[in-house]
Amino acid sequence: MSKQPEFKAASVHVLTALGAVCALFAVRATVLHETEQAFLWLGIAFIIDGIDGYFARRFNVKVVLPHVSGETLDVCVDYLTFVFVPALMLLFDGPLSGLWGMLLAALICVTALYHFADEGSKSDDYHFIGFPAIWNIVVFYIFALGLPAWAASILILVCTGLTFVRWKWVHPMRVVALRPATLGMTALWGVATSLVLWNGFPAGWLASVVLMAVAVYGVGLSLYFSREA
Repeated sequence: MSKQPEFKAASVHVLTALGAVCALFAVRATVLHETEQAFLWLGIAFIIDGIDGYFARRFNVKVVLPHVSGETLDVCVDYLTFVFVPALMLLFDGPLSGLWGMLLAALICVTALYHFADEGSKSDDYHFIGFPAIWNIVVFYIFALGLPAWAASILILVCTGLTFVRWKWVHPMRVVALRPATLGMTALWGVATSLVLWNGFPAGWLASVVLMAVAVYGVGLSLYFSREA
């Protein structure tokens, strides 16, 4: 019997697991105060997270390798790259410092665990329910916009609070409604973030405008779809 299906399915799990390697290299860059490089590794992990689900469905991984949980693997990697490493970056090079910075970083780690443990965190139409613990993006905005400590603190407190609010947040790849516009804004955001990482923090005025426009679009969609729910 051909082992090709098993090989393809196992390759998808390896692809997902590479996100943990990206997290490791991001931690190394963070410790060395190479913030842009750390975000680059998180960006690679973000891309992996965006494509591995397609390949998992394409190669029917759940059926071919039922004894290995791709969902568990994905959750472990996501917590590292979406939550733990960004919180660590705030402590090393972010605007927050001292006991207050440590408390906010701890708050990020704890509230994100609620999201990952929440079995109702995804709707049938592929929205996230509650703030989806995308701290890699939130922390990127803190660095890119050069937010002062007070503004970064408010942003973190608002996002942690929204973890427990049952709003619907758009998955940019899977939500069907307004998908062309959402994909377009996602692509624009990708270009802006790439330019920021190339030129270094903080972002220039044009990249800042794009980043803010995409943020307003994303929050606006959340409010719109939550109103319909």
